[in-house]
Amino acid sequence: MRQTLAGPAYSELLIKKSRFIGCVQPVPDRTAAQHVVERLRREHPGAAHVCWALLAGGQSAAVDDGEPSGTAGRPMLDVLRHQDLEGVLATVVRYFGGVKLGAGGLVRAYTDTVAQALLQAPKVALQRQHEWACTLPYAFEGLLRRECDAVGAVLIEVNHGSLVTARLRVADDQAAALRARLDEAGQGRLVWQAAER
Repeated sequence: MRQTLAGPAYSELLIKKSRFIGCVQPVPDRTAAQHVVERLRREHPGAAHVCWALLAGGQSAAVDDGEPSGTAGRPMLDVLRHQDLEGVLATVVRYFGGVKLGAGGLVRAYTDTVAQALLQAPKVALQRQHEWACTLPYAFEGLLRRECDAVGAVLIEVNHGSLVTARLRVADDQAAALRARLDEAGQGRLVWQAAER
C-alpha cells in the first residue's frame, strides 16, 4: 500500500568534509516543492548544491542542481520509489568540503542522506478520498459537522447564504456509509454534487 509522510524528518551526514543536510516531507504538488527548495536556497546561501526529488502523482522530478548528471536527484527519487511513497519531497543541501567524491560517492551520499531521513519519518497509509459539495438548510449544519467528525471527514469549506454550502473530503472506505447516514438523517434535504477541483 502506498504511503505518504505525516510530517518532515531530517538527517545530516559528513562525508570527506562535505556536509549533506537531508529532509523528507509531505508536499501536495510540484509548486509546493519548488517553494520549499527556494526557501532552502535562501536559508543556505553558502551551500554548493540544493538537490531534490519529488514523487507527487504525475509531477515527479529529480534535480541535480549542478552535481554531475544522475548523481543526486535520480538516486534520491529511486529511494522514494523503493519506499512506495507518494506526495513526498526529498531535499539535500550540500556544503562542499573540498574533496571530490566521484560519481559513485555522490550517488551513495545522496542516497544515504535521504534513506537516513526516511528512517526517522512518520509514515501514514494513503487512502483514496472522495470530495463532495452539498447544500443544506441551516438546521442540518450541526448534523453534518457531527457526522464528519465521527468518521474523520474534513470540511474543506463552509459558506453561509440562503442555505449552507459545504465542501468535504472523506476516505473511500467511509464515503458510502457517511452519505447514507446524512441522507437519512437529513430527510432528503441535503443536495449533493461532485466538488469542483
